[in-house]
Amino acid sequence: MTVTTPITRSGHPATDTRSPTVMSAAARPHQLLDPSALVPPRRSELRLPKEGRRGRGALTNQSGRFEPLDREFIDDGWDSLDSLPALKTEVTDETARQIITRNDSPDMPFDRSINAYRGCEHGCSYCFARPTHAYMGLSPGLDFETRLFAKPNAAALLTRELSRPKYEVAPIAMGTNTDPYQPIEQRYRITRSLLEVLSAFNHPVTIVTKSARIVRDLDILSDMARRNLVRVAMSVTTLDARLARAMEPRASTPSKRMEAIKLLSDAGVPVGVMVAPVIPALNDMEIEKILAGASYAGAGTAGFVVLRMPIEIKDLFRDWLEENVPDKAAHVISLIRAMHGGKDYDAEWGHRQRGKGPYAWQIGRRFEIATRRLGLNTTRRPLDCSAFLVPGTGRQLDLL
Repeated sequence: MTVTTPITRSGHPATDTRSPTVMSAAARPHQLLDPSALVPPRRSELRLPKEGRRGRGALTNQSGRFEPLDREFIDDGWDSLDSLPALKTEVTDETARQIITRNDSPDMPFDRSINAYRGCEHGCSYCFARPTHAYMGLSPGLDFETRLFAKPNAAALLTRELSRPKYEVAPIAMGTNTDPYQPIEQRYRITRSLLEVLSAFNHPVTIVTKSARIVRDLDILSDMARRNLVRVAMSVTTLDARLARAMEPRASTPSKRMEAIKLLSDAGVPVGVMVAPVIPALNDMEIEKILAGASYAGAGTAGFVVLRMPIEIKDLFRDWLEENVPDKAAHVISLIRAMHGGKDYDAEWGHRQRGKGPYAWQIGRRFEIATRRLGLNTTRRPLDCSAFLVPGTGRQLDLL
């Protein structure tokens, strides 16, 4: 059953977590309210049964921090949670008004990006994009991976925005928030339609994904690569298929990602590997193996990002650790805090993606030594911005 809990001004749930089926003491003055009804449930009690969330990364569906009410599934004593059907993916078409998003973050190597979808079915338990669902009145937990939004008018919007006389060309990044090749792309093909527009405009693009589904678009990508218009990075978190299955339930297996790197490289598409996120005591021991495997598959560049746990993620990921690796959970959290000045997360520019302190330095040093030994990151040719052309007009961008 679902419990609705008022949220206090501080953003924390009020203590009254009674079931809606329990009348208040005021409504029943002749009866005393059971004191246990006023005790907030432990987080472990808020988790949906495994069968109901099979193939999902989050364990709970706690409301976003901006909501006036906090809704959670709590068993009412009749084992009602066990009878809940498995969560299904729901996709809503969104009529977007614009498709290019701008940013001025000093941590980002790009100033514009495109996200074809909101939410991500991959269900990565650690995903830093989960908090964005809170802005839509949805949960960063299970809602983020089951209640998705697609932008079918994305290609038309991109055509309009690139055709504007004052548009100034620079590489557009895809996959910076949600994965452009998540499972629903197979049906919607929005990412492919965006690539077709970018190719027609001779517009450079960078892509980050953890899906082998990208090889479907090798025809477009290889053609753009010949014009120096595309660069791809495959995100590989672990080579352990069992760990990947638990942590990234609907993303491609590690072996499929490595195969995709090889296919992209063989097709002439510049491809690299992103070891992301690096999670201390969980996957950081695999850094060298991941880099070596990607290098042998054809990757020419590499990067890494340490785990980020902003406010919505910290509880979600802690829950995941306690259920999947309970013997390591406390150690992982301790090391994460050691890399963020004793906090779960430090949003300071320049440190939020790499951390700081001895353990963060060790990770960075190991990465540096491994990439140098493997010959990664020796050359990185800038993408070509000079060939931009608005189709049918003969108008090229004035770069002066």
